[in-house]
Amino acid sequence: MDMTPHILIIEDEPSMSMGLRDNLEFEGYRVETAMDGRQGWEKAQAGTFDLILLDIMLPQMSGYEVCKLIRGAGMEVPVIMLSAKGEEIDKVLGLELGADDYLTKPFGLRELLARVKAVLRRVQPVSSGASSDERVQIGRLSVEFSKFQAWEADQEIRMSHKEFEILQFLWQHRNEPVSRDQLLEGVWGYAEAPTTRTVDNFMLKLRQKIEQDSRDPRMILTVHGIGYKLVVA
Repeated sequence: MDMTPHILIIEDEPSMSMGLRDNLEFEGYRVETAMDGRQGWEKAQAGTFDLILLDIMLPQMSGYEVCKLIRGAGMEVPVIMLSAKGEEIDKVLGLELGADDYLTKPFGLRELLARVKAVLRRVQPVSSGASSDERVQIGRLSVEFSKFQAWEADQEIRMSHKEFEILQFLWQHRNEPVSRDQLLEGVWGYAEAPTTRTVDNFMLKLRQKIEQDSRDPRMILTVHGIGYKLVVA
């Protein structure tokens, strides 16, 4: 069985699509391309990909719409959004729709490859301080990190891939304060991360799923001047 990472590029600009494909294939990845949003969504459904590079400004269907459909279908494939838009609100929207990363054009090849490698590395199963198939109890949730699954009582709770990664990072550093920069570096995998506000947005979502009362958090605490701390007995 071929274990080479399989990447889908959804990009309507021919020179950009060809350049990305050539460079990624040179690095040893298997690559497919789609030239508009609708074709990209169809390929995403039909294929088994390890990563999707998704432009935002696409004909037929925007990258935002494609990302929303991917996550709405329960597909956990990592998504890196590509866009000439550089405003913080655009980055936040992409990440909140379920993208794992966001690159603003023009970007350097080395930066793209570093992001690709970081995302692919993060989605590989890693130890969470428990055996790979062990469930851990975090607040209201019972979590199995290796399967990216969480339950409250007997009901499975839908969480994004990024929410699992952040929660796993907090679990690995439980009862220790971690800074927003540590979270951005440890979860997004590089120092120049989107925005510390992104961390705060994800923490709000996690509190709503873990805490008995998200307005009065007892597990994911804000450590003023530093960041956050996951408190477990």
